[in-house]
Amino acid sequence: MSNSETFSKSNLNRDLFAISLDASLKTSLQAQLLEALRNLISASPNLVGARLPASRALASELSISRTTVQAVYDQMISEGYLVTRQGSGTYVASEITHLSQPQPSPRPAGPAIEPWRPFQTGLPDQSLLPNRQWARHLERAWRAPAPGLLARPDPLGWYPLREAIADHLAAWRHLPCDPGQVVITSGAREAFEVIFHGLLGSGKQIAIEDPCWPKLHTILADTGNTGNPIRIDHDGLDAARLPAGIDATIVTPSRHYPTGVSLPMPRRVLLMDWARQTGAMVIEDDYDSEFRYRGQPLPSLSGLDGLTNTIYLGSFSKLVSPALRIGYLVVPKRLLPNTRSYLDRVGPRASLIPQPALATFMDSGEFAMHLRRMRRIYARRQSHLLDALAPVSDLLNLHADSSGMHLCVLPRAPLTDRLSDIEISKRAEGIGLRISALSAQCALPEKMQGLLLGYAAFDEDTLSEAAVQLIAILRSER
Repeated sequence: MSNSETFSKSNLNRDLFAISLDASLKTSLQAQLLEALRNLISASPNLVGARLPASRALASELSISRTTVQAVYDQMISEGYLVTRQGSGTYVASEITHLSQPQPSPRPAGPAIEPWRPFQTGLPDQSLLPNRQWARHLERAWRAPAPGLLARPDPLGWYPLREAIADHLAAWRHLPCDPGQVVITSGAREAFEVIFHGLLGSGKQIAIEDPCWPKLHTILADTGNTGNPIRIDHDGLDAARLPAGIDATIVTPSRHYPTGVSLPMPRRVLLMDWARQTGAMVIEDDYDSEFRYRGQPLPSLSGLDGLTNTIYLGSFSKLVSPALRIGYLVVPKRLLPNTRSYLDRVGPRASLIPQPALATFMDSGEFAMHLRRMRRIYARRQSHLLDALAPVSDLLNLHADSSGMHLCVLPRAPLTDRLSDIEISKRAEGIGLRISALSAQCALPEKMQGLLLGYAAFDEDTLSEAAVQLIAILRSER
């Protein structure tokens, strides 16, 4: 039997067994089945030659008598819809064109999936994920699911995963916390919605770094809050520059997005003092701190603060896969009742399906091994990219970054209008590269100029080829 015939047969059985008959109607069950089967065959030319289930099997599936099914088969044989083959069964007739209804237009093809482009930021190399081990954890979790997985889900997330995250934060980020303080989310957007809709409320004045993650402006507007951009310097955000009346500050202290600078300890202490004195909250977005290549990482702000005036955000999008859609919040204990109340009201958006698998993946030690392997490979790719760009070291400030998944490369001299970072980004797009312009992520009038070059998701050969293309763009106006 060909693949198409197998597909047609499975479609026919699927649709036949899905027929709904109603004994309370005036129309007899036989008439209802006859009409349904006529419509099904007339509307599906790909069913020609498909074998129907035996009358006994169909009768059992539809909970009707075999006599009723056999009467319908006999009627449709007489009408030319079906044929019988001695000792083989009943089939959809091949010559039913004269009985067919007009066919719908062909269904359009699905949207094409755009591949990742070299230098695209924020992407892990998903080929490094130990898929066999990950699949084993998924299969074990759902082959014989724990009773809690089949009960009403906890709006804060699967508790064993929250325990695993708490252990991970204590070991990797010097952030001791109770698993009860961990809230599973579907990613950064939901995390901010929980914070602003459920905890802090709307109508707030929120200080944000400039430049920053561009979507943050949209999220603040959508939650009814006002963003107040504060230009960073070579040491990141300076709390001394925060204006009066600020209700909360969103920072990326471990590695500022997008420039990559780290907030030094004096600035961290100053920011914590500001929060204590004003009663404002500090929202720490720790989006890729696990990828530290040199030196010891500075402890998280939330660890320094003891989760008193801080809320901590983390994500597995860069650690496992963006498709996982799993992130988390760590909130002060005093805010837990409001957090639970909000999520009880709106419902969680993070899928429960991968949560038990991720918990056992982390508990097994395989997750830590995966992170260490990624860290070694990403460090090597960063070094390779810097070497590949060495021919334009007279144009760009090229230096190794101690952490992260992309380089923020600044020009050595002011770029011209004809070769601004926006123009470079446009030209790169035209030849298949995806280079983000630093100026496009600034809200304040004086735009910073620079190029964001993601390297984590691309092997060394790809990075070499992309570097040659970028060098050609940069030299074209010189």
